[in-house]
Amino acid sequence: MTMNELYAAVEPARAEIDVLEGPALLEFGSPSCGHCRAAQPLLASALAGHPRVRHIKVADGSGRPLGRSFKVKLWPTLVFLVDGREVARLVRPGDESAIREALAQTDVTG
Repeated sequence: MTMNELYAAVEPARAEIDVLEGPALLEFGSPSCGHCRAAQPLLASALAGHPRVRHIKVADGSGRPLGRSFKVKLWPTLVFLVDGREVARLVRPGDESAIREALAQTDVTG
């Protein structure tokens, strides 16, 4: 899959995330967040090398249950999953190499 440019219109339920199959990246943030906007080119470049990773972009905020269930406190928070289980997490990534390293942990074979 390619990178999602838009935040999900409807926030997925935690139960939906927990049963995802394969590699996925949850990106928690806000369209008005400067850190989130700055991370977009880094994410796009890193994700280009991982076409199997499902990218789910979630607009987070006070009272949003999915972000609270993942204990998100700062934006962007990137949660890397394999089969619904967290394998890596980055908060406010500043370089593409950190994102690539976390994505490498989602590589599953077989």
